[in-house]
Amino acid sequence: MLTVLKRGFFTTVQDQGRYGYQKDGVVVSGVLDDYAHRIANYLVGNCENSPILEITLNGPQLQFHIDAVIAICGGNLSPSINGRPLPMWKSILIKKDTVISFGKCLAGARSYLAVSGGFHVPKVMESASTYVRGKFGGVDGRTLQMNDRLTFGPFSKLNKRIFEKLTGSTVANWSVPYQRMYSKKLIRVMKGRQYEEFTNISRTNFFKYQYTITTESDRMGYRLKGTPLALQRDEEMLSEAVIFGTIQITTDGQPIILLADRQTTGGYPKIAQVASVDFPSLAQMKPGDRIDFELITIEKAQQLLRQRERYLQLIKTGIRLKYS
Repeated sequence: MLTVLKRGFFTTVQDQGRYGYQKDGVVVSGVLDDYAHRIANYLVGNCENSPILEITLNGPQLQFHIDAVIAICGGNLSPSINGRPLPMWKSILIKKDTVISFGKCLAGARSYLAVSGGFHVPKVMESASTYVRGKFGGVDGRTLQMNDRLTFGPFSKLNKRIFEKLTGSTVANWSVPYQRMYSKKLIRVMKGRQYEEFTNISRTNFFKYQYTITTESDRMGYRLKGTPLALQRDEEMLSEAVIFGTIQITTDGQPIILLADRQTTGGYPKIAQVASVDFPSLAQMKPGDRIDFELITIEKAQQLLRQRERYLQLIKTGIRLKYS
C-alpha cells in the first residue's frame, strides 16, 4: 500500500486500455507510452497489462507502507528518495516507509511507475484505465489527490523471485537500454484516408515544415501550430472511426494528433496516421516541442513494429533469465 503525500500535476492509473467498446462510444484511454509501460511491468515481474501510474511533467510524492519492488521508465522527472536520485529502467526494492518524490522534468514528459503485483483498483469494462473526462476507471475516475491510498495486487511467482533476489542489494546492477526509442523528434506516418484530397502544396508542406505542439494539448490529442493545410475543395464529411495517432486537419488548417483519450469518431479530414512504432516518442513530447513528419508505407510501418516487438520480447526473456 502507498499514500499520496503530494498529488503532482496529472497522475493517473492506466493499463493498456479499454478495448472492445468503441462501437458504443466508449473511449479507449490507456497509457500513452506503451513501451515504457510494458518494460516497467517486466522489471517488477508483472504481466505487461498490469495497472501502473502514468505521471505527467510534475510528479507526486508517494509514501510506501510495505516493502515493494518498483520500476520507473519513460521520461525522466527526477525521481528521488530522501534527496538521492533514484535510478530508472531498473528493478528497485523499496523499503517500508520510504518516500519517493518527483522533481524537475529533465527529459520527456511522462514517467511510468510499476509496482510488484500491480495497482489494485476496480476494473470498468475490463480495464483499470482512468478516463478523467468521463469520470470512470482508476481511482474514482480522476487524477490522484493528496491522501489517496493505493493497494497492490497479489504476488506472482516471478514477483516473489525478483523480491527475494533484491533483498540483499535493493537495486539491480543492470538496466534496460532505452535511448533508441526516445532519441528523435521525427515522427513517421502513413497516408490518411483523405490524403489525396489535400492540395499538392499542402501535402508537400506537411513534410517540409516543422509543427509545434501547443499548450492546448492533453491526453485527448496534441494541437499543432505551423503552416496551414487545405483541401482541394470544401466538402461535408461524414464522421468516421479514428484511432491513436490519427492526424486530422481542422477548419483553420492546423493538425491535431489524436491520442489515448481521443473520441471514437471524427469528422475532420485525415491527412496521415502515425506509425504505432513511434507512439512512445510521441508520448514523451510536450508543449513547445517541434515535430517533423516522414512518410512511410504501411509495409515499412509493419516491419518497424515487428522489429520493436522482437526487441521487447528479448528484453522480457532477458529479465526472466536474470531472475530465474
